[in-house]
Amino acid sequence: MTDTDSEPYSADSTVFGSVSSPATSQQSPASLLSSGDAEEEVGKVAGTEDSTPLKFHVALSPDAYLQLDDVVSTRREIPGRGTVVTSGVVTEVVARHEGAAFGSDVFLIADGILPANVQEIAEVTTTRVDPECYVPPRPGEVAIRAAGTARDAALYFDRMDARVPAGIGRDGEPIYLNLEFLDGTRGAHVSISGISGVATKTSFALFLLHSLFTSGALGARAVNAKALIFSVKGEDLLFVDQPNARLDDTLRAAYAQLGLPARPFASAGFYAPPLPGDTTGRPHVTGRTSGVTAFWWTLAEFCERELLPYVFADTEDEKNQYTIVVHQVTSRLRREAQAAGNDGAVAVDGTILRTWAEMIDFICDKVTDDLTRPDWAGPAIGLGTVNAFVRRLRSSQRPLGPLLRGDLSTVTDRPVAHSIDTSQQQVTVVDLHNLPERAQRFVVGVVLAAETDRKEQAGPGGLLFTMVDELNKYAPREGSSPIKDVLLDIAERGRSLGIILIGAQQTASEVERRIVSNSSIKIVGRLDAAEAGRPEYGFLPASQRQRATLARPGTMFVSQPEIPVPLAVEFPFPAWATRLSEVAAPTFTTSSAARPDPFSRLPQAESGPWPDDTDDGAIDEPPY
Repeated sequence: MTDTDSEPYSADSTVFGSVSSPATSQQSPASLLSSGDAEEEVGKVAGTEDSTPLKFHVALSPDAYLQLDDVVSTRREIPGRGTVVTSGVVTEVVARHEGAAFGSDVFLIADGILPANVQEIAEVTTTRVDPECYVPPRPGEVAIRAAGTARDAALYFDRMDARVPAGIGRDGEPIYLNLEFLDGTRGAHVSISGISGVATKTSFALFLLHSLFTSGALGARAVNAKALIFSVKGEDLLFVDQPNARLDDTLRAAYAQLGLPARPFASAGFYAPPLPGDTTGRPHVTGRTSGVTAFWWTLAEFCERELLPYVFADTEDEKNQYTIVVHQVTSRLRREAQAAGNDGAVAVDGTILRTWAEMIDFICDKVTDDLTRPDWAGPAIGLGTVNAFVRRLRSSQRPLGPLLRGDLSTVTDRPVAHSIDTSQQQVTVVDLHNLPERAQRFVVGVVLAAETDRKEQAGPGGLLFTMVDELNKYAPREGSSPIKDVLLDIAERGRSLGIILIGAQQTASEVERRIVSNSSIKIVGRLDAAEAGRPEYGFLPASQRQRATLARPGTMFVSQPEIPVPLAVEFPFPAWATRLSEVAAPTFTTSSAARPDPFSRLPQAESGPWPDDTDDGAIDEPPY
């Protein structure tokens, strides 16, 4: 089940305002404030609170209001420097009675007995000062609610050469991301955190991909831009190429507000593991049986591409010695394995191996036999180390058996029919939900390593946005594994290769620090209160940390390098189907076969369940 299963929200729950036209980079905010936009005065800079260049307070007029996330600007004349405009985002608003000394005074004030005034004061965190003359706004200066070109200038939208719509702000205006921090020009990678089921992490990641591919921000590069999505929560992502049955005029207007088409992903390919026990290589899916390709690796590919280290993908202590045996066996298989036929089987030392179970037995015999152990396990390797290797290898037999095959014939004119190929479509979805965790780790590690090698050989030019859900499972903070090494490599030098990581996790505090720190864009949905207090969320102001524990599905806090304050956005309901029931007019076939009975292999009683010759006095119930 994806995030969207348990967190539907109304497509018309967001109030959308008018689109603001982008400001030209040649104009300064001072000129933008007087460029013809209607200025709405909301109050004056307060004198009862300290005013600094980075934070100031606005005392609101009796007939005005400011809410969290509103954009406010004020200007000050500086001798010799001209007009300095200080703009910021409202991060806190307080209201109080001026003149009240006790809590009970509120009743006297309400009855008109005690004179007092209601005063609201908004805290504004500075986002931009232009020109860069960092002086505090003076008390008494007029504060306006920034709109139009003034708002674009306050949030640096006017300096973004390519803008990617990220959703609608609290003021009803679009919020944008700078493409240069997404495509590797000045930064890359996205980290999305939040509680499973209510944080809409998967939904927002898909919306971001849709925005990247359809907004026009990529320009001509959109042709060579691809997305690789690993799905671990059911078959819901197998329908992203189908229109959502809930798509109506209101939802279309919401997408039009952002300059995006309300349509599903036009070019998508789907992969799933083969059905266990099936020798024809059918994909293990039920909701959608057509348009889905089964993937696996032949034993010949396993040996040639040195995939054995990914079998040991569980996070382990770096001091474990059995990894020496892993690399020794990997090298031996690469040198000695020979293809046997066209079904992926291999011959090693005269023994033909067709299944993963046979491969495991063969390796275990080689590393435990006294005569072959030095060649296969390495010289001076103790029996305890070998046994540790054998135990872990044998435990992989059941989870990896369906994926490592030498008993499925490949099509001669299309030898890569069983391989995951991202080059034939813009969006590639790899369904992993039917695989055990160990098999999921194997697939993610092998596929990412292959894509990294492919991008290194192809050189820069194309972009591959890789979406990995439950990133904390593949790159945990402690320990090491081959998959974690691949993800670290992508995080640290992936942008130079054109590989952009979009990682989603429930808890960023449990993800490798270097991966989170290398993410230019950080996004937070609904958070657990304990998790919100972690230092990994230090980029959130105190008020936003508290709000993150109350955020409803569809609300995200987006942080990007150019804007010092994260911005709250709401994104529209998916225009693509997020489950089979939302597919309006299916263009595929579904499986009518019933799921196998999990109790079918249990021994059956010889007589019927309701013998006629016994009577225990109980009330009869219908047989199952």
